[in-house]
Amino acid sequence: MEDEVKISKFLSLVLRHNPALIGLKLDANGWASITDLLDKMKAKGHRISPEDLKHLVDTNSKKRFAFSDDFEKIRANQGHSVEVDLGYEKQMPPTVLFHGTAEKNVDLILKDGIKKMNRHHVHLSQDMTTARKVGMRHGKPVILNADAKGMAQRGFDFYLSNNGVWLTDFVPAEFISINE
Repeated sequence: MEDEVKISKFLSLVLRHNPALIGLKLDANGWASITDLLDKMKAKGHRISPEDLKHLVDTNSKKRFAFSDDFEKIRANQGHSVEVDLGYEKQMPPTVLFHGTAEKNVDLILKDGIKKMNRHHVHLSQDMTTARKVGMRHGKPVILNADAKGMAQRGFDFYLSNNGVWLTDFVPAEFISINE
C-alpha cells in the first residue's frame, strides 16, 4: 500500500469535503460504497485493496472513519463540510470540554466565541492532550475550556461522534476560558 498518511488524507478529503473530486456519491448519512470508493481511487492512481482500507481505518489514531456493520460502506465520523446527517443523538456533555487552537486565534475567540466555520460543528475534546495536538496544527497551541454543562443548561445541544469528539454548533464567548 502507498503511504498510509497520504491515503488517510485523501480519504478525509473525499469523504469529508469533496467526494466529487473522484466522482464519489455519499448518501444522506455520509456513507459511500467501499467498492465504488476503491474503484474511483484506483482510477485516480491510489491502488489499495479492501484489506488495506480496513487496516488503515482500524489503525487510524484519530479514528476518523467507520465501516457499516456489513462492511459494504464507509464514512467519515465527523468534520464534514459537505451536507450529511450523521444521525448522532443529543447527549449530556461532561462539565468541561476542551478546544485547542493557535495562540493567534485566542483574542478573536474570546470576543466572538468558537464558530464552526466551514464545518457542520465545533469540535471539542474531553482531554487536554487531544486539544493540545489540535492546537499545534495551527501554531503555538492554547487550550480553551468550554463550560459545556453551562451551555447544556442554557439549551445548547451536544453530540458525541463515534470517535469520541464532542460536537456542538457554537460556543459563545461567555462559556470560554483559557486553560491555565
